[in-house]
Amino acid sequence: MGRRSKGHDHGYKLLFSHPEMVADLIRGYVCEPWVEKLDFSTLHRVGDGYVSDDLREREDDVVWRVRWQGDDHWLYIYLLLEFQSRPDPFMALRVLTYAGLLYEDLRKGGQLTPSGRLPPVLPVVLYSGSRRWRAAVEVSDLIEEIPGGLERYRPRMRYLLLDEGRYRDDPLPELRNLVSALFALENSRSPRDIEQVLSRLVDWLGLPGQTGLRRSFTVWIKRVLLPGRVPGVDFEQVLDLQEVRSMLAERVKEWTKDWKQQGIEEGRKEGREKGRREGRREGRREGRREGRREGRKEGEAAVLLRQIERKFGAEAAEAYRVPIAEADADTLLVWSERILTAERAEEIFM
Repeated sequence: MGRRSKGHDHGYKLLFSHPEMVADLIRGYVCEPWVEKLDFSTLHRVGDGYVSDDLREREDDVVWRVRWQGDDHWLYIYLLLEFQSRPDPFMALRVLTYAGLLYEDLRKGGQLTPSGRLPPVLPVVLYSGSRRWRAAVEVSDLIEEIPGGLERYRPRMRYLLLDEGRYRDDPLPELRNLVSALFALENSRSPRDIEQVLSRLVDWLGLPGQTGLRRSFTVWIKRVLLPGRVPGVDFEQVLDLQEVRSMLAERVKEWTKDWKQQGIEEGRKEGREKGRREGRREGRREGRREGRREGRKEGEAAVLLRQIERKFGAEAAEAYRVPIAEADADTLLVWSERILTAERAEEIFM
């Protein structure tokens, strides 16, 4: 199973090193009554990952703990950041293993409750792949059922799944939730969508005490999110969310202007040639008019093919040459907008 770039992994780990992100994740996406009993002011990062007996360091794990209101008990939040392009059917088994290693470390470190028991752990799998997650979230569902009482010995543990793609159509909440903004950016379909989310983020992260979190969002957006959404633009020199937003807005204007001008010029050229051919049969005037219309469409089709070739390769362009040639002008415009955010060529034509 393919993985995204290390930059994506490290960017998320940077974002979820801030307690505000973890608090918004729990408040916004764990819809259970016990959440109201947590004291989020006590959120504390356990470390940059833990090392188990076999010395394997889990680089994609983020572990936090938070107190219950009014007592000395801790809840451990085990956040597993999953960047594989498709779901892992045995994720429940992986989570069981990782949680067991975490519990073993807590036992060795004496991190027990006042009654001498292990503290509760909330395993959360944050998945950002393109395919929807349909794997089991309960480990017992992975084990064959044997009648006659043996089923009593099956291990039971489930994890909380947050599949970002399932929130694609959710609007941003009126009240601040930074994780909702993160999901909206991941699910954005166009640079204009990104610009709208950035406007909200600029407002939400405007206080002086949020400088570090604002910087983390800026780094992730310009180094991970935007290179795949707006190729060919160097955002490295911008240092703040507002600058990213302004540069993105300007780039959208330039791209639209260039695309229209290129399409018009090619349309005129093709239109003149088409007009000459059609004019001989049906009359010069009608031929020119029809030729210009067809020429514009053919020019737009040529531009789209070149964009697909540059982004996805000549083989992808050749595979879609026929449907592009047969599409009308409105359809070509929709496809040309989708190429900005498409990660695979087939997403343009969905």
